[in-house]
Amino acid sequence: MSEQYVVDLREVDQTQVALVGGKGANLGGLSRIDGIPVPPGFCVTTAAFRRVVADGPAVGELLDQLSRLSPDDREAIRVLSAEVRRRIEGIAIPDDLAAAITHTLLVHGERSAYAVRSSATAEDTPTASFAGQQDTYLNILGPAAILAHVSRCWASLFTERAVTYRLRNGFDHRAVSMAVVVQQMVFPRSAGILFTADPVTGNRKVATVDASFGLGEALVSGRVNPDVFTVREGVVVARAVAAKQVAVHARPGGGTHEVAVDPQRQDQPALTEAQVLRLVRLGRLIEAGFGGPQDIEWCLVDDDFQIVQSRPITTLFPLPTARDQENHVYLSVGHQQMMTDAMKPLGLSMWQLTAMAPMHEAGGRLFVDATRMLGAPASRDRFLEMAGRIDPLTRDALQTVLDRPGFVPALPDSGPGGPPLAGASAAIETDPAVVTELIERSEGSIAALRRDIATFTGPALFDFLLEAFGEHKRNLGDPVSMQAIMAGMEATWWLNDRLGEWLGERDAADTLTLSAPGNVTSEMGLALLDVADAIRPHPEVVAYLRGVEDDSFLDELPKLAGGTEARDAIEAYLDRYGMRCVGEIDITRPRWRERPATLLPVLLDHVANFPPGAAQRRFEQGRQEARRKAQEVLTRLRALPDGELKAAETERMIDRVRTFAGYREYPKYGIISRYFIYKQALLGEIERLVRANVLREPADAFYLTFQELHEVVRSHQVDDTLIRQRKDAFRSYQALRPPRVLTSDGEALTGAYRRDDVPAGALVGQPVSAGTVEGRARVILDLTQARLEPGDILVTAHTDPSWTPLFVAIAGLVTEVGGLMTHGAVIAREYGLPAVVSVVDATRLISDGQRIRVHGSDGYVEILS
Repeated sequence: MSEQYVVDLREVDQTQVALVGGKGANLGGLSRIDGIPVPPGFCVTTAAFRRVVADGPAVGELLDQLSRLSPDDREAIRVLSAEVRRRIEGIAIPDDLAAAITHTLLVHGERSAYAVRSSATAEDTPTASFAGQQDTYLNILGPAAILAHVSRCWASLFTERAVTYRLRNGFDHRAVSMAVVVQQMVFPRSAGILFTADPVTGNRKVATVDASFGLGEALVSGRVNPDVFTVREGVVVARAVAAKQVAVHARPGGGTHEVAVDPQRQDQPALTEAQVLRLVRLGRLIEAGFGGPQDIEWCLVDDDFQIVQSRPITTLFPLPTARDQENHVYLSVGHQQMMTDAMKPLGLSMWQLTAMAPMHEAGGRLFVDATRMLGAPASRDRFLEMAGRIDPLTRDALQTVLDRPGFVPALPDSGPGGPPLAGASAAIETDPAVVTELIERSEGSIAALRRDIATFTGPALFDFLLEAFGEHKRNLGDPVSMQAIMAGMEATWWLNDRLGEWLGERDAADTLTLSAPGNVTSEMGLALLDVADAIRPHPEVVAYLRGVEDDSFLDELPKLAGGTEARDAIEAYLDRYGMRCVGEIDITRPRWRERPATLLPVLLDHVANFPPGAAQRRFEQGRQEARRKAQEVLTRLRALPDGELKAAETERMIDRVRTFAGYREYPKYGIISRYFIYKQALLGEIERLVRANVLREPADAFYLTFQELHEVVRSHQVDDTLIRQRKDAFRSYQALRPPRVLTSDGEALTGAYRRDDVPAGALVGQPVSAGTVEGRARVILDLTQARLEPGDILVTAHTDPSWTPLFVAIAGLVTEVGGLMTHGAVIAREYGLPAVVSVVDATRLISDGQRIRVHGSDGYVEILS
């Protein structure tokens, strides 16, 4: 035989997934770890599967039909997948293949009982578990039965749940193959699962053991509640013994059956503590052998453990790489930047190279090490105060870590605790000229970058960019700019605190900052209303835009009546804001200038829902409301004891907040303006690499870091395997939800609201923009799918500045991520939208179209229908 159809488990390892599938490769790897007992067996390889399927009548045609189905078309999936299974099971195993299997059975013991287990090539890998997707058959006796169950395992690649899973996760049905593991049965007294990291918290120093009597099938199928043991650093720290009323055992003639457990034995633990600790020690050996936390299936036979499977725990959030063994506390950058999606390697490395603080990558996200800031009492107190004002959930998560004795190392106050986080703005004068000068200086630097970068190509471009990143960071760290940002924030807090104390006013600053001047992000939202005004008078243009399907529409507009005016208005908008996009901190995301059709759904909604001149009226309305509020507050203050002094202080702070609040959004605009220039230059190099056949497609470059891309430009050589691995890793990272706080033990903390002042059933969040509004919830996760009507309330995961054009069309805002000073909150206040952010699982708990009430002052959301 030219193909290898049967291979012993001891002859394979984790690198041979393509030959023996994930389960087979992992069992082979287990067999090679000293001290790990694994029942012997062999694999029927993927080559056998491919040969049989190729011989099947019209199986390929059915697979083509499956690939075209929607994952939500359950009935079509049920019918087609059943037909594929029927045809595969009906294919006779070729004689030479059957002989190879039966000969191997003779070597291993023809009369032994075997487990026949599916082992798909996309199963039990570091990036996808596919747990439970395919079939396992236990206690199979005799060659004929084993051959029949091999066919059943092949067919189980097309169970309804496996087909649906692949459709949802972008796996090609033809690209996945099935091997079959045939392994000698063990008949255990007890069996179960060992997790070498806590599967709930992610803590890598905690192991959990689930155990029940008999075979593990009763536990896996949920027919019994297992005993649960928690082990930390060699000590059983918790145990819960369940009443195990049934167990699954082998039948003498083959197969398994459920039997009742003797009532006197039901409440007995399935393992002793000594056995639990011995099992965890085996688990640590396996973890070290595989290089990561494992989900391990075990059996206790007499007093010896047998390991029958190990797979990576794919649901754990990965850890940043640390250079030491000390404890670390990491803060999510994405929660501050309103972009918690996974980023591609080029995006991660570019943000790291241009950020003010060192950043660590994990799971396609960036984190800042806050350990030193938390170590010294003075810096810790300032840091927690700032965290609490911005995002109570982050502060609670940090406090949870600090409450654990000894985790955060104590540092003296004189240590490197970082700069003060409050009061830094006291020296800056309340003068609009300060902001004007900062913006002019930034725009001059950006213009110089655009001019100078055009003169560099090849490796010299990367050398120039490294110098440009230094200028980038100097602009970002300009002390006057930092003072201006803090001045607006501190004035906001001062007004809310003092007016709450003196007048009983809640969130007074929300009204006082309406239509604050110079906010580039709120101006961007209003400017799209002006574009709508330019388009609305031209019905032919509006009709054409409603049918646009690609980004070439700007070239076609001048052919229509009014099209030139429409094109010029859109082009002017893109000239000013075209560097923005959803997830804009990732340089690999397509910008509006690159994908202008992204804006059309919102723009056309504006055409339909707003009258001409809406932008100017809205801004002026907010300005007048802020002015009236200021006059009202000052009048009330003057009637108090020491009223003139209080009014004078308050008037000074109102002036300060309106001078500096708008500038809060400008530095991010400057960063993203630079990013677009960097990206355009890099795309030029990437296109040259594609033309030279170094890269297959431009997007491949996004899976390289900046440094790696620099080397590819220099050498004209690229590691295609690395790019493939990075693509697989990115796909797995997309399914993960990053925590707000992550410890070096692997514990992922999201924080909790500790409040008892909300109605039963309400969803709790952080109040960031005052007012109460009731309306229809529009749950929108993709900006291009937004379809809004006046009075709708936007419910989404997170918003960055690119979402601002939607804000002019909504009545309220609810997000899963956000804080008091993040972009969505700032713009919601500028537009006077009641808003509650950091509502955990809002997009899952609120259904699109439900009627909800947003309490922007009290920080909760009621679901009304």
